[in-house]
Amino acid sequence: MRTATLTLALLFLTFSAAAERLPMPLSKALKDAGLNESHVGIFVQEVNAKTPVLAYGADRPFNPASTMKLLTTYAGLELLGPAFTWKTEFYALGTIEGGVLNGDLIIKGYGNPNLTLENFWLLLRDLRQRGIREIRGDLVLDRGYFTVLNTDPGQFDSEPYRPYNVAPDALLLNFKSIRLLFIPVAEGKTVKIVVDPLSAQIEIINGLTLIDEPCGEWNPKPISNILATAKSARIVLNGVYPSGCGEQTWYVALFGHPQYVYSVFKELWQELGGTLKGEVREAETPAEAQLIFSGDSVTLGKAVRDINKWSNNVMARQLFLTIGAEAMQSPATSEQSAQAIKQWLAQKGLLFPELVLENGAGLSRSEQISAKHLGMLLINAYQSPLMPEFIASLPLIAVDGTMKKRLNGEEISGRGHIKTGSLEGVRAIAGYILDHKGRMMMVVCLVNHPRATGTEPFEDVLLQWVYRR
Repeated sequence: MRTATLTLALLFLTFSAAAERLPMPLSKALKDAGLNESHVGIFVQEVNAKTPVLAYGADRPFNPASTMKLLTTYAGLELLGPAFTWKTEFYALGTIEGGVLNGDLIIKGYGNPNLTLENFWLLLRDLRQRGIREIRGDLVLDRGYFTVLNTDPGQFDSEPYRPYNVAPDALLLNFKSIRLLFIPVAEGKTVKIVVDPLSAQIEIINGLTLIDEPCGEWNPKPISNILATAKSARIVLNGVYPSGCGEQTWYVALFGHPQYVYSVFKELWQELGGTLKGEVREAETPAEAQLIFSGDSVTLGKAVRDINKWSNNVMARQLFLTIGAEAMQSPATSEQSAQAIKQWLAQKGLLFPELVLENGAGLSRSEQISAKHLGMLLINAYQSPLMPEFIASLPLIAVDGTMKKRLNGEEISGRGHIKTGSLEGVRAIAGYILDHKGRMMMVVCLVNHPRATGTEPFEDVLLQWVYRR
């Protein structure tokens, strides 16, 4: 009996040592990337096994970049349910007679992460169909479901006009983004600029000249200068535009949330034949306000696909705050959301002492988790009744999302759902692979290093090693 016990112990120690040692292909790929063991955390395990196949630097905390969205979306699916929807309510503060609202129209938001132009237009169409044509008061916005964040949008990476830096908001509309469409016009060698949604608060000064040259890698920043405030914006475009670029689209986030909602509302409302006499202001919905109707968003089950497949930071932050608002009380704060998620983890027996949550999207320099604990989360998710919804939200290798252009033509193509993460100095992958023997494998790889940008080949070697192992 003692001999059998000793043999098992020796086998376990041998396996543990092997699990902590990089296989030769991975060791070479890591060296080729200019990295060493202190820069990477790897955790690989079959989902139904008790011990890992590979655990390399797995206990060290790393910045996970967008793979942190896996925690936020799994928590959201379990705490809120895949059928959860976000409301957008419309109230009248005044009387409605003959199609005229003699008072204010109130819009109250509950954090809908997918309130696009198309969805907002449908809501306003519903409003018109209820008989309202003219609004003689103001447009009043109730954004109190979330704590309003007056942060610098360029604080993270000095890119204040990039849509991914838009702060979460209870009444987030169309990611607060403006689309600029560049259309070459051969006659006159000019470039037409189309602004959508059109706003009187945006001034475009177009000094672009069309030249007959190939496109190369088109970048609007060198030809543009933006001056924006909370209520207006001025975009100056100068320089040349190669005809080989054809039509190009540039998305920018301008104005504050209230002014953006007001501008879009006025444009769409006028298109629907309505008029608005007043201005925009913010206030809490009073008790005497009359609910006209409430519109629902897409379900959370659908929203998490956009969050994970396309790594949508703004939607992830909206979900993160919604978790806090529903679990605690509104107005939600990041601290409430982090507390709610950690309590949920503790109830599942998942204790991650190194975990740091700031916004739940991974667009952060302070968020951290170890590869082992992110892997344990994925194994737990695989055992959850909500596993199909969760896994279906992850990018499919060589098929869609952020993995669409990776490992094309390889045997592993279409056999793994992998979430990617990318920040300056950070690269990460995490998800599931159905290997060549039909075993479902969980894999996590976190890299933190100034040269992390060049680690994609190492990640691909790791994914193929897991598949073929």
